[in-house]
Amino acid sequence: MSQYQIAIIVGSLRRDSINRKLANALIKLGPADFSFKFLEIGDLSLYNQDDDDNQAQSVVRLKSEVKAASGLIFVTPEYNRSVPGVLKNALDNASRPYGTSAWTGKPAGVLGASIGQIGTALAQQHLRNTLAYLDVPTMGQPEVFIQVKEGFFDAAGDITNPDTVKFLQAWMDRYVQWVKRHAQ
Repeated sequence: MSQYQIAIIVGSLRRDSINRKLANALIKLGPADFSFKFLEIGDLSLYNQDDDDNQAQSVVRLKSEVKAASGLIFVTPEYNRSVPGVLKNALDNASRPYGTSAWTGKPAGVLGASIGQIGTALAQQHLRNTLAYLDVPTMGQPEVFIQVKEGFFDAAGDITNPDTVKFLQAWMDRYVQWVKRHAQ
């Protein structure tokens, strides 16, 4: 059984999301004592403070899964130079009501992929700002801003460039150290 359960939050709902593919490829680089679970965020209602006293079952589920995790990995696309609304909505829902945030203290890694040249640099910076406010210790280095071009993934969803796999392995190795350093 895995000692560390890592929650994966993909900021895209698209079935063929390159960020979901990136997350699946990244999981393969994890050590044996880490397990990974994708958290569902597409079924959350829009955050409304009026619902704080009676949160929807999907919000209760998300908060429970985040609290059970040893760490978090956010894999986000960039929409209009920021994080997708669905990801921000998940952050808001699981941080409320005030004083009951599920995110507090959970060590996190942030990365993302895009067809654009700057990858998801701006979305990641916006996400890091929100995570800082939510008291989520977020690994700063190495940063991962991946540009996905034709042939980046093979038919099985694996990354085709060995240098990119090596780079992501170094990211995962550093993330593992980050989680273990912050383990409670």
